[in-house]
Amino acid sequence: MNTIVDTNYNFPNQKSVYKGKVREVYSINDELLVMIATDRLSAFDVVMPRGIPFKGQILNQIATKMMKETEDLVPNWLIATPDPNVAVGHLCDPFKVEMVIRGYLSGHAAREYKVGKRILCGVAMPDGMKENDKFPEPIITPSTKADNGEHDEDISREEILSKGIVSEEDYLILEDYTRKLFQRGTEIAAKRGLILVDTKYEFGKTKEGQIVLIDEIHTPDSSRYFYAEGYEERQQNGESQKQLSKEFVRQWLISNGFQGKEGQQIPEMTDEYISSVSERYIELYENITGVSFIKEDVSDIQGRIEENVLDYLKTKS
Repeated sequence: MNTIVDTNYNFPNQKSVYKGKVREVYSINDELLVMIATDRLSAFDVVMPRGIPFKGQILNQIATKMMKETEDLVPNWLIATPDPNVAVGHLCDPFKVEMVIRGYLSGHAAREYKVGKRILCGVAMPDGMKENDKFPEPIITPSTKADNGEHDEDISREEILSKGIVSEEDYLILEDYTRKLFQRGTEIAAKRGLILVDTKYEFGKTKEGQIVLIDEIHTPDSSRYFYAEGYEERQQNGESQKQLSKEFVRQWLISNGFQGKEGQQIPEMTDEYISSVSERYIELYENITGVSFIKEDVSDIQGRIEENVLDYLKTKS
């Protein structure tokens, strides 16, 4: 199965290219950004050696749908989606923090809690909680936005302000937008029989100085979901929750001795395993959006993307 794990386009009026863990961002004329969602898979801030069929399409289409379902609350960067793997938006100057919000004690927060920590990013977590319990109120636990190959680090609101990473005026807006988006995401998930457990949002400023939502939103790469049905019962019985997120990849890696630490080897990802991850992402898409996934033609995925982007850019010139 063809996947797209790297791009090397040269679009008209292209000024620069930024390659993130999963997305590749082309700056056009210092006005537009062409963001290509590749099929790369990252976990523990490490990009895996093989791509996952249809993953980029899935992430891009979920993010596009969720941007449209939240644009009445929070402005976003998106202008168009000329290809299933591509989003075009306004050029923005990104904030150097990721706004992580958690409704439940899961993932990184649960791992920290297990070793006795009760303060995460300057926020107190109540005593007596079990993994996957709901917090009394969602907590915002920001992280730094690391360069490729580096690890995102927890950071507190106080550190962000004292180091001047974000001004207090802007940070208050980021917090407000984060809470509003999480509330809407929780409502959307509930309609699908899901619980939005935690997620992260990224924001940037347009040339006009407007703060907007950028990158992705409510995708399985940026968010964790549980199935609502049976949640309470599983908690009472001390069972693990049935979840929809990239966590299944992390757990597979952990069970095979890999957590992104120095000296650890990425376990072999067989064709069978890659196929199972692809199927899991399709399941995520269908559960999160409530619609069937339609596989795009990937016989020449590089050519398809290039043609669709070029056609779109002609309409802008």
